[in-house]
Amino acid sequence: MSSTGQFEGKVAIVTGAAQGIGEAYAHALAREGAAVVVADINAEVGEGVAKQIVADGGKAIFASVDVSDPDSAIAMADKAVAEFGGIDYLVNNAAIYGGMKLDLLLSVPWDYYKKFMSVNQDGALVCTRAVYKHIAKRGGGAIVNQSSTAAWLYSGFYGLAKVGINGLTQQLSRELGGQKIRINAIAPGPTDTEATRGTVPEQFRSELVKNIPLSRMGTVEDMVGMCLFLLSDKASWITGQVFNVDGGQIIRS
Repeated sequence: MSSTGQFEGKVAIVTGAAQGIGEAYAHALAREGAAVVVADINAEVGEGVAKQIVADGGKAIFASVDVSDPDSAIAMADKAVAEFGGIDYLVNNAAIYGGMKLDLLLSVPWDYYKKFMSVNQDGALVCTRAVYKHIAKRGGGAIVNQSSTAAWLYSGFYGLAKVGINGLTQQLSRELGGQKIRINAIAPGPTDTEATRGTVPEQFRSELVKNIPLSRMGTVEDMVGMCLFLLSDKASWITGQVFNVDGGQIIRS
């Protein structure tokens, strides 16, 4: 992918950036000139991503974060400011997905459900609260939340968490707009990642593709363009929206 340098001088935090879509976002932002904070609970893998970005000529550091813990999120933000001088963008991508339980809402163990929702739904708010004042100090910026087409399907508590992300995105657009901070969400359709392959059986993945007009699963690079657009000035009058990137899986107006 060619670079335009559109984010030169900007600082971006990407949570859940140790693998999959989050890792692709981190590399893409670095290629476009941003200094990237690779934030993840998996220190070993996350540090490797940050080192690879630097080896490729970009600017990056790793920050350990548990997005369900407000103190951990504040420490992440403080590390970004200490290293790079401020924060312009936040991508709330972290989630429990690979290997997640597929229990019904009526039977999933309460402890698992509460931990799952604290990461997959509440984590975006936890990180936004830790970061938004820093973004405001820079004159505004943008936040991208990671939703899913599961929000429009019968997808158990994973889908329920993504319904929450959509509502959070809309509400926070009202609260952050006066500080010149835009917030939108990307809802990927079925995407070919290691986590998806480890969670969704191959037979079910094949069935999913049959219902996608473009007849294939998405790739991490399919998501990158939308993320970069929503963070960029090209999206300066867009906030509070949820954008499906799904090959036509969900048709809605």
